[in-house]
Amino acid sequence: MHKRSFRTALAAAAFLMPILATPTFAAQPAPQADVFPPWQHGENNDATNRGLEFTVTQVDDLADFHGDITDPKLVLYVGGNYFFAMAPLVAEFENEHPDYKGRIYWETIPPGLLVKQIEAGGTITSGNMTWTAKPDAYLAGLKKVDALIGQGLLADPAVPYATNTLTIMVPKGNPGHVTGLADLGKPDVRLAMPNPEFEGIARQIEASLKKAGGQALADAVYKTKVADRSTILTHIHHRQTPLFLMQGRAEAGVTWQSEAMFQEQAGHPISYVDIPASENTTAIYAGAVVKGAPHKEAAKLWLSFVHSPQALSIFERYGFKPYTGKAPTD
Repeated sequence: MHKRSFRTALAAAAFLMPILATPTFAAQPAPQADVFPPWQHGENNDATNRGLEFTVTQVDDLADFHGDITDPKLVLYVGGNYFFAMAPLVAEFENEHPDYKGRIYWETIPPGLLVKQIEAGGTITSGNMTWTAKPDAYLAGLKKVDALIGQGLLADPAVPYATNTLTIMVPKGNPGHVTGLADLGKPDVRLAMPNPEFEGIARQIEASLKKAGGQALADAVYKTKVADRSTILTHIHHRQTPLFLMQGRAEAGVTWQSEAMFQEQAGHPISYVDIPASENTTAIYAGAVVKGAPHKEAAKLWLSFVHSPQALSIFERYGFKPYTGKAPTD
């Protein structure tokens, strides 16, 4: 080889060596932001000054805690069954009562866990963070609210405002071929079901399972299939059930009708199977002022608002019906 050509080739090799020695990595797919909570992209937050925006899908994400904890004028503990309705409800309330703009804090974890937080003085820990938010009003099922009034945690009266019914949430296309509650007892149908320990909906679900297939069906879903792990018990059914369905971890799960409607409205690959009235169970939602509430008058104002025509029109977007004074069917 000519000396000049050799020097040229040597220089080219020296230039390429660092490049060739550097390992190449395939581009990693972006997280499925539309699949993982929070699904409202920060809209469920009435804070006017949000400072640094830092939400990382699947990693740093407090989907069921909303607003500014610094100095709220109203703190709401809301059973998470209608977390998706809270942003428009708060916006309407603040429109009617501008003094509360940006000063409402609310949580939407399961009602049984909210009770534990009340008993802990309003203190809660999530990940590495601990904070205290003493509640002014608690909102959940009417029977739960009445029971807590009896225990002295809430003050009379209970204020009912809306009703909801059950449905069977399934992935779009219904790969498990679920046609009704009876199919949930099949060994090959994987389920995501609310935990009876602290999720109030589980009581209504068990009542409906018994209507559809007796104690045997209820036991199959909540005992046999839990034992063999074909039923996953959730901790936050209104977040985990649709997520597990979209991830392929389950093929069905019983939720409130409103939650399935929200998932469809959000454009997620979720559908649902209707439960006939003869097997369904109706829940009545109610609220009450928490004993020792720091903002008692604000709590009363919210409880008056949630059964107003303006609030009920928001609930109706997701299939809720106004409470008419009839007794629950369970």
